[in-house]
Amino acid sequence: MAEPKTQPLNAMRDLKETGKISDTDGRHETTQRSLDDELVQKPAESPWMDPNAFPEGGAQAWLTVAGASACLFVSFGWVNCVGVFQEYYETHQLKDYSASDVAWIPALQIFFMLFGGPFVGKIFDDYGPRYLLSVGGFLHVFGLMMTSISKKYYQFLLSQAICSAIGASMIFYPAFTCVATWFLIKRGAALGMVAAGSSLGGVILPIMVVKLIPEVGFGWAMRICAFLILALVVFANLTIRSRIAPTRRPFSAMAFIRPLKEPIFVLLTAAIFFFYWGMFIPFTFIVSEARSHGMSGRLADYLVPILNGASIFGRTVPNALADKLGRFNIMIIMATFTTIVILGLWLPATGNVPIILFAALFGIGSGAGIGLTPVLVAGISPIKDIGVRTGTVFAISAIAALTGSPLGGRIIADSEGSFKYTIVFSGVSCAIGTALFVAARITIGGVKMGKT
Repeated sequence: MAEPKTQPLNAMRDLKETGKISDTDGRHETTQRSLDDELVQKPAESPWMDPNAFPEGGAQAWLTVAGASACLFVSFGWVNCVGVFQEYYETHQLKDYSASDVAWIPALQIFFMLFGGPFVGKIFDDYGPRYLLSVGGFLHVFGLMMTSISKKYYQFLLSQAICSAIGASMIFYPAFTCVATWFLIKRGAALGMVAAGSSLGGVILPIMVVKLIPEVGFGWAMRICAFLILALVVFANLTIRSRIAPTRRPFSAMAFIRPLKEPIFVLLTAAIFFFYWGMFIPFTFIVSEARSHGMSGRLADYLVPILNGASIFGRTVPNALADKLGRFNIMIIMATFTTIVILGLWLPATGNVPIILFAALFGIGSGAGIGLTPVLVAGISPIKDIGVRTGTVFAISAIAALTGSPLGGRIIADSEGSFKYTIVFSGVSCAIGTALFVAARITIGGVKMGKT
């Protein structure tokens, strides 16, 4: 078999040194030419592209990792709490609305956080992270403050699902992008540490909400969470730095569309779309589904922290292994594991023990799905375009996050309260995503075993 034409970015140095870059296979000429031009012809002219320019550590690099982890704590970590709010709103402020109607709140929250990627990426490329973190922190905190006094459905949509989520988006993307400028060989491990912040947030924040609501009421529970988020955003703004100075470039819609001409990029984007389509359903409905089987409300509320606590391992260990064993290889393993856990464990589970076990195992699998996504995108992207390309992938995947939970809620309603077919929809979507990850891996590395 001919040598594959498109290789992950962090493998280019090894290929150049060993002379294994082949010009005989024309399957991916456009991608290869762009990478060859930037990496082989003039590697030392650009700090974006010279592998030797990445520090792979140092005080500022690790401070950036710490600040980025705080960003994930307050952005994706907050989004990981959606299961708590879905169940709470169904039984309190929005009890007159269906599960599908209520599900639009977490769905829109996830959508706006992910969909802002291309716009946030453009602002980041032009101005760096400081303004994004400042404005994003204000919007996130302001949205939650308004949520604390909301009473009606549209108020929750505007405050929590839109305002807060847009702010979270402006915090989320600079975290990954800044860390990627400091690491190349250790990028998977570094981004895994960053992604672990979302897991930690997903443990602490829902416990805070569950504990504080009976003590101080819903309004003050939200305000206390907002003050914690504000403090962590201030810390992030003081520590996060990009190694590369921002460079203003004219806005071009083609910058976001151009990657979609590359087969490997299209396959990866489709894989992430379908995987996210199914993956966010357990986040939204795990508490409600557990209570439908008779689990006590007190125990059910801890399923979200259990899920997110287990995902700490899913967002760190697979990333570290990916640097050694291949990023697509590890993603395929973890995506397959997630699919099996949904269809083989969650679907037949009715008792407390199997549901709790599912929460823990799903947390591990889904954690890898989230933690490895930016690593996979970075691996097939020129580093100078990583902000735009990551934003494009997440923006398209945001449509899956937007529609998955409401579709699941509608299926529940049409099934007269049964979660069975919603779980099947979740598992099948993840299975399709897994198959597309396999197709992407074959496209980039062929069918032979290897570090891909």
